[in-house]
Amino acid sequence: MEGGSAVPEELPEIITNKDEMRKWSRAMRCRGNTIALVPTMGYLHQGHLSLVEKARSLADVVVVSIYVNPGQFSPSEDLSTYPSDFDGDIRKLGSVSGCRRVDAVFHPRNLYDYGIIGRKGKGGIEFEGLREEGETGLPASGVSSCVEEMGGGHETWVKVERLERGLCGKSRPVFFRGVATVVTKLFNIVDPDVAVFGKKDYQQWRIVQRMVRDLDFGIRIVGSDILREEDGLAMSSRNVRLSPEDREKALSISKSLFQAKSLAETGQTNCGELRDSLVQAITGAGGKVDYVEIVDQQSLETVGEVNSPVVICIAAWFGNVRLIDNIEISV
Repeated sequence: MEGGSAVPEELPEIITNKDEMRKWSRAMRCRGNTIALVPTMGYLHQGHLSLVEKARSLADVVVVSIYVNPGQFSPSEDLSTYPSDFDGDIRKLGSVSGCRRVDAVFHPRNLYDYGIIGRKGKGGIEFEGLREEGETGLPASGVSSCVEEMGGGHETWVKVERLERGLCGKSRPVFFRGVATVVTKLFNIVDPDVAVFGKKDYQQWRIVQRMVRDLDFGIRIVGSDILREEDGLAMSSRNVRLSPEDREKALSISKSLFQAKSLAETGQTNCGELRDSLVQAITGAGGKVDYVEIVDQQSLETVGEVNSPVVICIAAWFGNVRLIDNIEISV
């Protein structure tokens, strides 16, 4: 702009209450608007903003949910270490070229707190009554895994039986039931016409697609391509926890993926050989492989030859940070 004046931010409406979110969505529908939802756990980066841009092209109004879901963390995983910068997230959502990128942000405190105080007894939880205003029932850290008994009385879970078994499901057995359950809750609260997910979490995207199909949700699920840093590292909220040395080593993931794709497209289609080269590249760089799998894009079943659309999925540790990445190959 002339004179160098800054473009004012147009911040989205922030909604923290489930009933208020439902009222907002119903009001939008009464005006004839379609709704897109972008579910996130916050600590937003450009990859998330690209999902917002995609959502904006698909609906009249856009809702971004920011919620660190305790239901997908097991008791052994430290939920409190997940990075958070809510104020920064809101600024990012409202500060691009003065455009209103997001109409509302749904930021509930706890989607598993039903206003019930529980006490652990011999038979499990003994419920003592409704929670008084201001009481949370959560530990001093403010977060709790719903897998633990003091999960606010929540005991209903959504499972996509087959698709959740492999890949990340092997090392994180409660993860995808937590994802499917919280996404179901968000769909029921926000009531979107379309929801946008990043393909970096490829298994999650396919699980949500299957869940929506099987449970007859009237919601279109759209997968958005992975956004990468200039050096090829897949954008992730976890990248901030990498040391400079580990971040350099972690580039072996994307480099080996692109190389494997090139090899497959030029005739090296044996999945065992491709997988071995990927594992060697990552371990040679100092990473610890959780899994390297070449699977069918729809069923996520492992394949022996690249002779149909597949996706190579990788999870690996660098330092104390677990990274995931993937690349689709259509032959």
